[in-house]
Amino acid sequence: MKIFETGHDYSYEWSLVSAAHWCKYPNEKATHVKCVDVLNQHVDPETGILTMERLFTVKQNVPTFILKILGSDTTHYVREVSTIDPRTKTLTMRSLNLTMSNLLTVEETIQYKVHPEDSTKTQFTQQAAISAGSSVVRWGNLLEDFTLKRFQQNAATGREGFHKVLERFVVMAEAGHQQQQKAVRSDGQNNN
Repeated sequence: MKIFETGHDYSYEWSLVSAAHWCKYPNEKATHVKCVDVLNQHVDPETGILTMERLFTVKQNVPTFILKILGSDTTHYVREVSTIDPRTKTLTMRSLNLTMSNLLTVEETIQYKVHPEDSTKTQFTQQAAISAGSSVVRWGNLLEDFTLKRFQQNAATGREGFHKVLERFVVMAEAGHQQQQKAVRSDGQNNN
């Protein structure tokens, strides 16, 4: 088993970062994500926690000879279960590959929460456990190393793509806020 861990602080409040997360796909840095389907969602009436289950359809850029050996194609599926807790201001996503999980499993956990030292920032953490299946024992370590390296590259690219999405989202949010303020001022002048 190989473990990947990383973290990052965003200079935006949790409410903006967590809202922008839902607009992450499509983006120019994650062209491998072809489709995101919501399978189930519900809000717990007592806690206010939203739980959402999504299915990602991705096109993997894997060398053709590896796909032939594994008997797979380039389309893969990943299941994600997200929870968003408005009380603790925490968004947690847990994902697991469905395709070829008998050969390799990648269990990923991502969390966005209010930065413990600065409430105007958001703390991002990402962890992944990569495990080769028992059917590839002889090649397990090599497969895990290859996947870990690919995962590290994809994580950096994904963070870069999300940062661009977040910046666009913040600009739109600020523009909406300014329009709302203008409408309030205009309404106040009309009442005088």
